[in-house]
Amino acid sequence: MPATYAHPDAIVSTEWLAQHLHDPALRVFDCTTYLLYETGTGRPYRVGSGRPDYEAAHIPGSAFLDLQGELSDTSSPFNFTMPAPEDLAARVAAKGIGEGVRVVLYARKNMQWATRVWWMLRAIGFDNAAILDGGFDKWEAEGRPVEAGEARYPAMRLTARPRAGLFVGKAEVKAAIGDEGTCTINALAPDLHRGENPRYGRPGRVPGSVNVPVATLVDSASFAFRPAEDVAASFAAVGADRSKRILLYCGGGIAATLDAFLLHQLGYTNLAVYDASMTEWAKDESLPIETG
Repeated sequence: MPATYAHPDAIVSTEWLAQHLHDPALRVFDCTTYLLYETGTGRPYRVGSGRPDYEAAHIPGSAFLDLQGELSDTSSPFNFTMPAPEDLAARVAAKGIGEGVRVVLYARKNMQWATRVWWMLRAIGFDNAAILDGGFDKWEAEGRPVEAGEARYPAMRLTARPRAGLFVGKAEVKAAIGDEGTCTINALAPDLHRGENPRYGRPGRVPGSVNVPVATLVDSASFAFRPAEDVAASFAAVGADRSKRILLYCGGGIAATLDAFLLHQLGYTNLAVYDASMTEWAKDESLPIETG
């Protein structure tokens, strides 16, 4: 049987969104963030908010979520750190996410920003969220309406119901090295995986990890997810079996969530994202690293 997505309600098309845009229980959010790569500064990139682009043009009625500025633990030394579940629940509730609403998340140029927020919501027990397939780019390319300015939703109440294990730290990733029951997947580009690019500090990867670059899971022209059978083949090719625990990492826990989202769609159940990823691992000399 060809692979299919197990949770189709968590992916919505631009056509569906256009038809349901004015549903009173719908909440649509632009999650765009940009990584502004640097050299010679000791850090891999600066984080750029997508808010200016959102204010210039966004899907009508949609609000903006600032991942680093509003939804991350800014006391952490690492960007994009997941806050405590109750803290995140309060932050997203203030933005209009709560019981009884359906949430659609989108981003520009890269759906990984939307999947990051989706994974965070799932980690606090909010399951009525979906990704706009192709994001703003597909919406705009189809000539659908946009508006400028800013939209907001009324604040709601949301009780966190944390799901343990959706995020892991360096200790769990290190402990899984050499464990035949675990498959550790790097979502970064091949040059970073092979150790040819020192963007995060020491070049290389978590020893024994395999590579499913996030870019290979998305159509480069439409920015939409590739067909389920293609995605399934990509993961099968690196030994990501459903019987194994799957740990996913990248540079800062963002691209890994797109891999994780699609594995969830394929019916995998034992999935976790390493939150700080190579931003932490590459700089910690006590942690092993390999290249080649």
